[in-house]
Amino acid sequence: MGTRLTWHFQVLPRQPGAHSSICILPMAAISSTPSIVKVAALSGSLRKASPNGGLVRAAIEISKSIKGLEIEHVDLSPLPFLNTDLEVNGTYPAAVEAFRQKILAADCYLFASPEYNYSVTAPLKNAIDWASRPPNVWGDKAAAIVSGGGGWGGGRSHYHLRQIGVYIDLHFINKPEFYINVFQPPAKFDSDGNLIDDSTRERLKEVLLSLYAFSLRLKGKSA
Repeated sequence: MGTRLTWHFQVLPRQPGAHSSICILPMAAISSTPSIVKVAALSGSLRKASPNGGLVRAAIEISKSIKGLEIEHVDLSPLPFLNTDLEVNGTYPAAVEAFRQKILAADCYLFASPEYNYSVTAPLKNAIDWASRPPNVWGDKAAAIVSGGGGWGGGRSHYHLRQIGVYIDLHFINKPEFYINVFQPPAKFDSDGNLIDDSTRERLKEVLLSLYAFSLRLKGKSA
């Protein structure tokens, strides 16, 4: 897509014995290309066939149909357990620094957060803590939460994650909420954890659209 010019009309002061004149001045070109929003997607489960990992993969596929939205899966498995003894002269282990740079470069975040004991998982909390070490690289960005599991579909983890977000200055979208019981029919995932249910896919797309719009709003931009 190209750009378009807008024009500014200015009435010049009338000189003695002359008619008023209008000067047409071109203003700055306005790009009609959609604003790009880069999303870092994190799954709180490291299991290969986890439905939460499946939600991340599905989100990446869906994002290809949303102009301006780019999603990258950020793997949590290389991160060591948080230990400040690993911080040497203000530097972090290589895996931690690489992770922090991906979080810093993103415009917003998508958390696929399964529920363990009414809360977030250890891998996800560990990742959040590493990226919140000084300087905090999460701050003042938009985020969304999705989850799949038994019972309430991981919904209780959302509340703890939102509480964590208060301290690290994340701004979560409030609606739509997305947590699904993966054991209730119809089947929503295959044996490899891939999302196969069309209605669930549509719900996930609504979350992504909301995250995209909210991220632009925080950045003071429009689609």
